[in-house]
Amino acid sequence: MTIRTKRLVLRPFGPRDAARVRAIVESGARFLPPGAPGHVAAVSQWLSYGVHELWRSGQGIHLAMVADGAIVGAISLFRTMWGAGTTEVGYAVHPVHRGRGYAPEAVSGLTEWALSKAGLRRVELRANLDNTASLRVAQKAGFTREGLLRGASLEADGPHDVVVFGLLAHDLAMGPPTVAGRGFGTGIRLESERLVLRPFTGTDAPDVFAAVDRDPEINRWMPWAEGYDLQRAYEWCTRYAHVDSVSGVNFAIEPKAGGRLAGSVGVQRADWERGDAEVGYWISPWARRQGIAHEATRAVSTFLMVRGFHRITLLAAVGNVASQAVARKAGFTEEGVLRRALPVSGGISDAVLFSLLKEEGD
Repeated sequence: MTIRTKRLVLRPFGPRDAARVRAIVESGARFLPPGAPGHVAAVSQWLSYGVHELWRSGQGIHLAMVADGAIVGAISLFRTMWGAGTTEVGYAVHPVHRGRGYAPEAVSGLTEWALSKAGLRRVELRANLDNTASLRVAQKAGFTREGLLRGASLEADGPHDVVVFGLLAHDLAMGPPTVAGRGFGTGIRLESERLVLRPFTGTDAPDVFAAVDRDPEINRWMPWAEGYDLQRAYEWCTRYAHVDSVSGVNFAIEPKAGGRLAGSVGVQRADWERGDAEVGYWISPWARRQGIAHEATRAVSTFLMVRGFHRITLLAAVGNVASQAVARKAGFTEEGVLRRALPVSGGISDAVLFSLLKEEGD
């Protein structure tokens, strides 16, 4: 069995790979399928028998990802139930070849084969909630986010929540997935490596007020900051931050390590028909220069793309160089300047327009 994509060949491992696999084992790179040898002495036995055990048992297959003659990764189907027509896909890319889009290309190629030539009807993909790279692979490969399994993955640092994605044979016939539903709902909670993004509550009001009160940066760029008081902060946290769940959603940024509220990140002007939305943020003075803004922005962008949005935009006032730096670090591309497009304290500013497209990688 051989599957060819634009840049890759997906094929079974075999004795001809002995030199390549020995070099991989000696380098200490960890991406080969489960059960791969830890010592070069076992490579020949594994290539002749061990790596094919999954296929012989009828539960799936391990394949090498090959690009220009080099093994750049591995991809597998496992837990295959032929009677039910279901399987699960897993993959890993050699560390030196990451960031090139090989994973979504391989996942798309193998799942298309599984749902067409292999006659299966459903392929499942699971990824840790805090593994934003794997979440992006799933959405780039056309999978639909279906649910969250709490504490389902046990890692060295403890249990992790797992996101379940699914792709059906019907989805291939229907083309690329569209945005599921028309609204964000309530109680959404996201996680990144260092942050929890959650709904605002009344207990956040003192920190919101403290962040806005007399802070020169927020008062310069946020027109709503003028005359801000504790009552307005409480109304925001308990009411206004929760009002619009159709075209927008707001998150409080909470560091996993503990401490005060780090700021806010949100979605606005979400167009469910066109599949585009805008993100924005502000960061508390005590949480700046720690990479929080770009990490939160990237987490929300990934969430939007999983929901089916294909274009995320971000506006930054032309004089707000810090916000522009956040956009670039989060992977956004500068497109141009919109004249008199952004309200700021004391008037209207020209705005730099940034965008992030669904197909763009890290």
